[in-house]
Amino acid sequence: MADEKIQISVVIPAKNEEESLPELSQWISRVMQTHGFSYEVIFIDDGSDDGTWDQIRNINENDRHFKGIRFNRNFGKSAALQTGFRAAKGKVVITMDADLQDSPDEIPELYSMITKDRFHLVSGWKKLRHDPISKTIPSKFFNYITRKLSGINLHDFNCGLKAYNSSVVKNITVYGEMHRYIPLIAKWAGFTRITEKVVEHRERKYGSTKFGLERFINGFLDLLSILFVSKFKQKPMHFFGMFGTISFLFGFIFTAKIFWDKMNSLFIAKVPMKRDIADQPLFYLALVAVVIGVQLFLTGFIAELFAMQSLSKRDYLVIERVGLEEDSARQLQEVK
Repeated sequence: MADEKIQISVVIPAKNEEESLPELSQWISRVMQTHGFSYEVIFIDDGSDDGTWDQIRNINENDRHFKGIRFNRNFGKSAALQTGFRAAKGKVVITMDADLQDSPDEIPELYSMITKDRFHLVSGWKKLRHDPISKTIPSKFFNYITRKLSGINLHDFNCGLKAYNSSVVKNITVYGEMHRYIPLIAKWAGFTRITEKVVEHRERKYGSTKFGLERFINGFLDLLSILFVSKFKQKPMHFFGMFGTISFLFGFIFTAKIFWDKMNSLFIAKVPMKRDIADQPLFYLALVAVVIGVQLFLTGFIAELFAMQSLSKRDYLVIERVGLEEDSARQLQEVK
């Protein structure tokens, strides 16, 4: 298989999914063999504390198409995906969850949409969901806000089932909890051919959901972060300088007005002011505005210096791997 050109890489983050992995691997293998794909499946054990890694090792021993990477602790889904993206060798990279709620039967059509229809990214849309209302209602609201703010017309940004041209995953960086916004990250990287496909969403068969209220809250914070970083990463002075200018001008104008009133009362009207400059609240507001304006300018200059530095990509500690060579240096692939 080493000399075989791999058509599809399937990247699957897994945390405490020992029960579902045997069935999932058999299902994927059946789909791939039916359609004659050359493929690899990369499981990333994201710090599981059950028998997930033992299952991955057993699956690899029985079928070398299946490979595994194990983290020493739980780093999160973004870290797992980024590590899987770096290791993937396929022309098309497909991600899915390990809980059997994503159907491998969707793989052939997703592959076709990338290779024949020339899309950069195809995101699954779980139009009919088998989740509790406590998850579906926040998810719909979250997706609506994300759709409006990002300008990307997707109904389900957080669907784990997605397909990518390999050039996309090799040229983006996913960190923190930004896996929800890979379509937005891809768009800002220049991969604009993004669409969605209605996919089957199955009821959970094993284990329990990892969804919690904190993920919903963190999702909006991450959205604000990525919108800011994506727009101003290369030009932070445009953001800080704009607000710094407004604040400085506000403070300067009102400070000048206060001093003009003082000069007018002393030399023109020759009538003492009712209150000294230092006794006027407006003076302190103006002074604070000037100081904030200067600070924002300095922040912008410092941010520009950081923007000029090349950002090194974070490596996650991999303590064990099976069926994979050591990571090679990151190679940027040509966009096709």
